[in-house]
Amino acid sequence: MTSSSVRPRRTTLAVPGSSQKMIDKARGLSVDAVFLDLEDACAPTAKEDGRRTIVKSLNEGGFEGKIRTVRVNDWTTPWTYRDVVEVVGEAGANLDCIMLPKVQEPSHVQALDLLLTQLEKSVGLEVGRIGIEVQIETAKGLLAIDAIAQASPRVETLIFGPADFMASIQMKSLVVGEQPLGYDVGDAYHHILMSILMAARAHDKQAIDGPYLAIKDLAGLEAVAKRSAALGFDGKWVLHPTQVELINEIFSPAQDDFDHAENILDAYAWCTSENGGARGAAMLGDEMIDEASRKMAIVISGKGRAAGMERTSVWQPPEQ
Repeated sequence: MTSSSVRPRRTTLAVPGSSQKMIDKARGLSVDAVFLDLEDACAPTAKEDGRRTIVKSLNEGGFEGKIRTVRVNDWTTPWTYRDVVEVVGEAGANLDCIMLPKVQEPSHVQALDLLLTQLEKSVGLEVGRIGIEVQIETAKGLLAIDAIAQASPRVETLIFGPADFMASIQMKSLVVGEQPLGYDVGDAYHHILMSILMAARAHDKQAIDGPYLAIKDLAGLEAVAKRSAALGFDGKWVLHPTQVELINEIFSPAQDDFDHAENILDAYAWCTSENGGARGAAMLGDEMIDEASRKMAIVISGKGRAAGMERTSVWQPPEQ
């Protein structure tokens, strides 16, 4: 992955771009990323003012340690072009990514890429620095996801948009993320989540789960978040401060797992060295480790390090 695409995104906080109060509050929350929304959370009559509020807020700063993203409107609307031109043109130096919703084909991403390139050149920004976060919210988008993931080197994340997706496939449910009534065999979302995850991993992108709208139902949030975290998703959206701590925890490795992963990496590096006998496989306690073990450990170690974790136990080579 590129250095930008592996930035931690355990928690991505959705913030209405038209609400200065909520933007100000977001600055102090312990989230990995913040996106200021010009789409669904911003009424049509408030979008113009929302752009100005977002530009002002980005230029004021205060988002240290957080990925700064703006979600623009999708290409079928009359607002997308002005969203991108005004935000990037006036605050591009203080912006990390543009989030594009309802992506249904590679051309949607390519059009945004071209517009970003023109804007970066016109205002003197490094070309290619601003990333693209892609939302998959329709059946058509899911079917084209492999091509979408490859549409631009700017693409950093593939994001599941559950509410619009449920409407797209006419799922018999009004509760976002919950199993539809009558579906009692397995998980109705498994194919969708795995399709997004496979495309992300095949093309070195991050996979992000979308929001859970029942703000007060932390038990429901935990169950849904653990589902995507178990599959290997990198993070999930949060809509309210009460959701942040739980999601950060779910998408971070357990301390014992992080320590074990670090020890596997140390032990395997020593075993394969000349001092360790140049062995391709060795024992770590009661466990045999090999190259496959190393690859699995890299995943856990990388997520832990990105979350700022520190190991509590250190492996030592056996005495010779």
